[in-house]
Amino acid sequence: MLDTQVAVPAARDPRWAKVIDHGICIGCHACSTACKAENEVPLSVNRTYVKYVDIGRFPQARRAFQVTRCNQCHDAPCVAACPTAAMYARPDGIVDFDKRACIGCKACIAACPYDAIFINPDDHSAEKCNFCAHRLEVGLEPACVVVCPTQAILVGDLHDPDTAVATLVQRGPVNVRRPEKGTQPKLFYRGAHQATLDPLAARRPDGGLFLWSEQTIGPHHVVSGHPGPHNASTAALLSYDVPHKTPWDWRVSLYTWTKGIAAGAYLVPLLMVASGVTSATGALWQWVAPVVAGAFLAITGMILIADLEHPTRFYYLFTRPQTRSWLVRGSWVIGGYSALLVLHFLASLAGAEGLQRRLMWPGFPLSIMAAVYTAYLFAQARARDLWQSPLLAPHLLVQAIIAGSAVVLLAAVTGFADGVSAATALTWLGASSLAHLVVVAAETTLAHPTAHAHLAVHEMTRGAFARPFWVGVALVAVAAAAPWLGPLTALPALAGLFAHEHAYVQAGQAVPLA
Repeated sequence: MLDTQVAVPAARDPRWAKVIDHGICIGCHACSTACKAENEVPLSVNRTYVKYVDIGRFPQARRAFQVTRCNQCHDAPCVAACPTAAMYARPDGIVDFDKRACIGCKACIAACPYDAIFINPDDHSAEKCNFCAHRLEVGLEPACVVVCPTQAILVGDLHDPDTAVATLVQRGPVNVRRPEKGTQPKLFYRGAHQATLDPLAARRPDGGLFLWSEQTIGPHHVVSGHPGPHNASTAALLSYDVPHKTPWDWRVSLYTWTKGIAAGAYLVPLLMVASGVTSATGALWQWVAPVVAGAFLAITGMILIADLEHPTRFYYLFTRPQTRSWLVRGSWVIGGYSALLVLHFLASLAGAEGLQRRLMWPGFPLSIMAAVYTAYLFAQARARDLWQSPLLAPHLLVQAIIAGSAVVLLAAVTGFADGVSAATALTWLGASSLAHLVVVAAETTLAHPTAHAHLAVHEMTRGAFARPFWVGVALVAVAAAAPWLGPLTALPALAGLFAHEHAYVQAGQAVPLA
């Protein structure tokens, strides 16, 4: 491999950027091969690859290419979402990664609008294109730049007006991918066709033709081949791509469910005590609330740790936190809520009723935050348009009230809810279930601001996740009729919540981004 020297300004840090000229790109995959060799990227994953789109109809047809990789964003969502600063921005503008700090939470993958980050199957840490920073530091160009036979890939300093990259970006027509995300990418495309830049512009054939074709559609692979509501052009056909992978599987769906129960099992009894429905000396407040909430909060913590690629590093959330990440902030909420539940349980053992009453003041905001902080975590995943809904936080609170009402109803039936009748619990369950259905109807029928959100809703209601979605709607509808159907509606309510959470979490990740 012939190494070409690049000039690195000594007076200040450069601002590295790339321009890819698709007017001269021949789609040879030399960049992909060189990247794998230089960075020891294993099979089944890619730091860079070339996407093919066939445009037009015979005989007026041609093939367009797009070299796809990390966009080196100035406002990088992966950096903000990473809880341990394993993804970080260097002074020279390169978004780099530290595998020693990675806990494998996959928040960076969920946040990236360009599907550019992956978990290395060999070391289970997140990685991506980093402009071959180790080569730039010693004055060498990235491997992909060196091997490109047509010089379609250029790297240079945006701060230096004499570089070809700065000249092309500042004076010529260039494009970036998904500018609406506001990430300010430093990967610029010259002469790229819109059918390659927009991940939804080209029709995706059933089955598709993908790199590493031995991969199949499974729990982490979602390939939408239906002619659903997106901005596809029938004159553009995606012919060569990589499978779209979902970072968070059923464990994240389960986590949102168990956390909702943990929050609601304390919040609803607290509201009942505060409103005079039940006594602060009864079994519901003394034992059911702290024990059930604590048990499901412990299950939530175990699920979160089990979902990590490096579960033994979970304590990095507390020892090296990156405080902008809502995974870190959520861990603080869970930690504070756990301490409150332990203190409440100890007060019950000691018969300290006065302390339990005082715990209601911090318990109210902590239980609410435990219910709704996931909305902020999902909103930080800027790649997933479905999750950017302002209705998500209140919806999670409603779901926690459903779960808490179901717990109170089961406690009333089994004799552990002194002073709370089954009829009262049924009323709370029915009202909160009805509110849930209203919010679901609003989320699915109101106009969606982007094609990505529209397609995600289609996947949830009529596509790959329609079955759990409609099962969830049906079961919660049964719970909405709880005052007339009786105590057993607590179980359909809880099952319906899980079905809805699974459909919502997975559909939000189903839309191809690259």
